[in-house]
Amino acid sequence: MHSVLRRTTSALAALFATALLAALIAPPAAAQPTTPVADPDPFYSAPPDVAARANGDVLRVRPVDVSRYGNADGWQLLFRSTNSSGAPIAAATTVMVPRGGVDRPLVSFQAIINSLGTQCGPSHTLFNGGLTEAPALAPLLLRGWAVALPDHLGPTSAYGAAKLGGQIVLDGIRAVKRLPELRLVRSPVGLVGYSGGGMASGWAAALAPTYAPELPIVGVAQGGVPTNLSELASGLGLAPHPLFGLAFAATLGLEREYAGRIEPSAFLTPAGSALRDSIANACQEQIINAGAGRSTPEVTADPARVLAPEMRAVFDENSLMSYPGVPRAPVFAWHGASDQLSPASSVAATMSRWCRGGTPVVLNVLPGDHGPAALEGIPGAFAFLGDRFAGQAAPSNC
Repeated sequence: MHSVLRRTTSALAALFATALLAALIAPPAAAQPTTPVADPDPFYSAPPDVAARANGDVLRVRPVDVSRYGNADGWQLLFRSTNSSGAPIAAATTVMVPRGGVDRPLVSFQAIINSLGTQCGPSHTLFNGGLTEAPALAPLLLRGWAVALPDHLGPTSAYGAAKLGGQIVLDGIRAVKRLPELRLVRSPVGLVGYSGGGMASGWAAALAPTYAPELPIVGVAQGGVPTNLSELASGLGLAPHPLFGLAFAATLGLEREYAGRIEPSAFLTPAGSALRDSIANACQEQIINAGAGRSTPEVTADPARVLAPEMRAVFDENSLMSYPGVPRAPVFAWHGASDQLSPASSVAATMSRWCRGGTPVVLNVLPGDHGPAALEGIPGAFAFLGDRFAGQAAPSNC
């Protein structure tokens, strides 16, 4: 897990340098974002009446075998959510419920997903060995907690779109609580996630008071969260990088979610177009291998036009530091003191603003970089959620 998180750190850092190129001036209207190959499983297809349904409504449900993780029953739910432009979408979540009992605590676990293919989401990787955080699931079930893992990149695998992830997380919780056979109707809810999963968790927490105020979210544990994407992007170089593929993939993911506003496909070189086509439906390892050693000048025709206003606006819309809302639930945030992806100062500033807004916050700054901090913070994160489920008063070091 250490090696995967270290690779993820570097990849996400490279992401922002590349993604800036999406905002080149006056892109031609003919530019088209890539789309993932449709999942051959009809379960994931949105029904014709999705627009008429409410956010969080269950569209489809099926049992799944989760016995590898513990003595639990499993289901997959397709539910209605909303994308960044306000259009209805169908998203999926997988829930595991320990057998016996009613209204047990529910943890929404936001996994790290670095992909452009929908087959790379937890609803698939839970069962094929591809889920990085899989070792953490059995201990949660042993605590008697139900665990939901949403495919928080959505039906187009919009890698990089953090606000979208927050909305999908909240609607996934709604769906889980609305399905009577799960016996979680009155369950208290906790959120947890690291890095990209932490971004989705943090956005869900910040959006909840207005987007889903009815949800009984009692605690949020988020680690390694980049809170200011524009700040990160402005200081990054454009040299060849072994994980350039993930950076390029994130640019394409943002293009999918913000089509018409940012259109990097309009400015790709032939080499860039070939790389785009080769990873348009890929998971992390394939993306890394395809882009290893590449650079922005190789894939785009105008690498000088970085930091354009259009891309800055998209970054701000997906930066917790820029979002005026604050969580209502108590927050446990952990972060590496020397995190090269997200400066600890930006996280501290965001947590300070949340504190001033009335949110109880514990900010735990740990020694080291992004990868090591992930594992070091997990025990404290789970303990924090356990105390919230037990009804203990929330601590704060604001």
